Amino acid sequence: MQVKIHSIHFDADSKLVHFVQGRVDKLNQFYDGIIEGEVFLRLDNASNHENKVAEIRLSLPGNELFAKRQCKSFEEATDTAIEALRRQVRKYKSKHGHA
Repeated sequence: MQVKIHSIHFDADSKLVHFVQGRVDKLNQFYDGIIEGEVFLRLDNASNHENKVAEIRLSLPGNELFAKRQCKSFEEATDTAIEALRRQVRKYKSKHGHA
């Protein structure tokens, strides 16, 4: 699976990029038919501390899955978005009869 990571209005350090890449790659354990992953990391202009946003889109055969989470850190936002996508992938597999 190819993963594209975009950081909007800031420069993500390599540690964050590797963290996100690793988390998205782990989704292949649940379904190896994922074609592509695209991640958008951005800072929200909200006045509260939970201003780190992770948006993740997965392309599957005939479908797209999407999750968006806003948390105090990009790592936390990524983890919660990945967990939501993990549930969506399982649901996709059960509906489409993939073992």
